[in-house]
Formats: sequence, structure tokens, C-alpha cells
Amino acid sequence: MAHPKRKISKTRRDKRRTHINAVAHNVATCPTTGQPHLFHHAHWHEGKLYYKGRVVVEKAVVVE
Repeated sequence: MAHPKRKISKTRRDKRRTHINAVAHNVATCPTTGQPHLFHHAHWHEGKLYYKGRVVVEKAVVVE
């Protein structure tokens, strides 16, 4: 395994890591329900799964 010949300074190490940072996700608002959700992701609202403003799945209620 390779070993460095010299210690890398904190400044040099941190320069290399400047592009690593936390970024907030883009959040869309559903035109039908008004709920915030991630772009290109389905979301649940009141027992229904919405995608692109349309109902995709309705949660079935089981009565025993």
C-alpha cells in the first residue's frame, strides 16, 4: 500500500474538500393538494398517493 512521503497540511487538505458541502433539496408543491414534496417523487396525502398532481394509489381500508 502506498504511503505519503510527507504530511499533507490542513490547508492543502481543506482546499481539496471545498466542493464537499451540504445542499438543500429542491422542493416542489403539488398543484392538487398544495403539499410540499421532492421533485419526481410521489407523496402520500390523506390516504392517497399522488404523482404529478394525479392520484396513483388509494389506500384500501380493511373492515373486520
